[in-house]
Amino acid sequence: MQLNKVQAVVRTRNPWEAIDLGILLARRHSTVLMLTWALMTLPVFALLSLIFWQQPTIAVLVIWWLKPLFERVPLYILSNALFANTPRLIDCIKMAPKLFRPQLFASLTWRRLSLTRSFDLPVQQLEGLSGSARQQRLVTLGRHYSRVPTWLTIIGLHIEMAILLGFITLLYLLIPAQLQTDWNWLKLLEISQHEWLWAEHLSNLLYVLVLIIWEPIYVACGFTLYLNRRTELEAWDIELVFRQLAQRFSKIAPLLLLALVCWLPYQESALANAATPSTTAVTSEELTSDQPRLLKQMLNSEQAQQSIQSILNTAPFKNSKTVNSWHFPKSDTTKSGDKKTLGMPDWLRSLINQVSLGLQFILWGLLLLISAVIVWRYRQWLQTFSGLIRGKKTSTEPPLQTVFGLDISSDALPDDLLDSAQQLWPEQPRAALSLLYRGVLNHLATVETIPLNQASTEGEVLLLIDALAPELQQHCQQITQHWQNLAWGHHLLSQEQFNALCAQWQQLNGKGRRT
Repeated sequence: MQLNKVQAVVRTRNPWEAIDLGILLARRHSTVLMLTWALMTLPVFALLSLIFWQQPTIAVLVIWWLKPLFERVPLYILSNALFANTPRLIDCIKMAPKLFRPQLFASLTWRRLSLTRSFDLPVQQLEGLSGSARQQRLVTLGRHYSRVPTWLTIIGLHIEMAILLGFITLLYLLIPAQLQTDWNWLKLLEISQHEWLWAEHLSNLLYVLVLIIWEPIYVACGFTLYLNRRTELEAWDIELVFRQLAQRFSKIAPLLLLALVCWLPYQESALANAATPSTTAVTSEELTSDQPRLLKQMLNSEQAQQSIQSILNTAPFKNSKTVNSWHFPKSDTTKSGDKKTLGMPDWLRSLINQVSLGLQFILWGLLLLISAVIVWRYRQWLQTFSGLIRGKKTSTEPPLQTVFGLDISSDALPDDLLDSAQQLWPEQPRAALSLLYRGVLNHLATVETIPLNQASTEGEVLLLIDALAPELQQHCQQITQHWQNLAWGHHLLSQEQFNALCAQWQQLNGKGRRT
C-alpha cells in the first residue's frame, strides 16, 4: 500500500465524517461504479425474470441475496482509485469472476445478514484473511467501532426504500391524467394475479435501478470507515509525514554529504592535538594510610569526622527524652510483629485479604437484604407512621373548571340538573345531553375525586373509573357513548335512551340534584 499516492487527506476522522468522505469518493468515481454495477446486475436480473416470469418475487429476492458478491467489484474499483490507479470498465468486468470466488459460500450463508457487511468486506478482500485470522482482525478493528457500520446498514435500508418510493411516485406522475380518471381502486384489487405480473416486474426493475444508485455509495462508506479505523490503529498519518520528510531529506542528502567531506580535512589537526600533556597530566602522588585526607580542604579527615558526629548527636538527628514511669518496651513488640509478618507467606497473606474482603461483601449484602425484607414486611405500618408524621397536606389547588372544553364547575350547573335537562330536551337535545354529561363529570371530579384534568379525553375518563361502583361505571359508559355519537357523529339518541339516562341519573343521585 503506497500511502504517498493516496488521493485523500490521511488523518483520523470522526466515523460520521469518514462516511461523508465515502460519499465524496463514490461521487468522484460514480460513472465507472454505476456502469459496472449495471452491467453486472441488469443481465442477471433479466435472466432471472425470464426464468421466474410467473414468480417475480423470486427474481428480485435472488438479486437482493447476491448483493454481497456484487459489492466486491465496487470495492476493487475504490481501493485502486484511492491510490491513483482507477481501473477501466473492461478491466472491472474481467476481474469480477476472480473477485466472486473467495469465501463465496460463507458470504451467501451465515455472513449474509451481517449488519457490518460493508465494514468487514475490506478485511476479506483487501487483506485476504479467512477463518480465525479474519475473526481476530475483525475483533481488533471493530472494538468500540462497530456501532457506526451497523447504523450505516440500517440507514442504508431505509434510503433504498425511500428512493424506491420516489421512483414509484415519479412513475405515477408520468401517467396521463386521462387514464387516471377511469381508475377505481376496487377494480384494481379485483384484477387477477396474472394481470398484475407487469406491475410486479416493473417494481422489481425499479428496485434494481435503486441498487445501481445506492450500493456503490454504501460500499464506499464502509471502505472509508475501514480506512479511518486503520489510520487510528496504525497511525498512517504519522507514517505519511515521516515518508514525506524522508523524501525531502533524500533530495538534500548529497549536498550534506559533500559538505561533510569538505569539512573533514580542516578538522584533522584539531583532532590530533586534542589531548595535550598539560591537560592530561595527573599527579602520581598518593597519600599513605596514616596521613590525614583532604589536605587541600579547610578540614582534615579527623576534624571532619568529629564535626559529623557532633551534628548527628544533636536535633533533629537525635532526640533524647527522660521517662520516669515504667512501661513495656515498644521496640521489642514491633520487632516481634515484624518478624511474624515477615515470616507469613505472600500467598497466605493474599488469601487472608481476599477472604476478609469476601466476608465483608457477604455481611453488607446480608445487612441490605435484611433491611429490604423489614421494610417490605412492615411497609403498611411505615406508610401509616410516615403519614402521621407528615400530616395531611391541605390542597391549595383550585377545583377543576373545564374538561375538554366543557364547563363542569358547580356554579355553571343548575340546582335541579335532571329537571333542567328534561325541559331542554324537546327543543335543544344537544344542550340537554351536554348538561347530563357535565353533571356526570362534575360528580366524578368532586364526589368520587377522580383525577381529571383539562387535557383528558372521553376515553381517558372511562379508564379512570375502574374502581367505582358497577352501576356508576355503566351509566358513565352509556352517557359517554351517546355524547360522542352526538358531538362527533351528529347522531341523536332516541327518546327512550334519553329517558333511560335520566332514570339512571335519578337512581344514582337521588332526586337528580348535583352534589
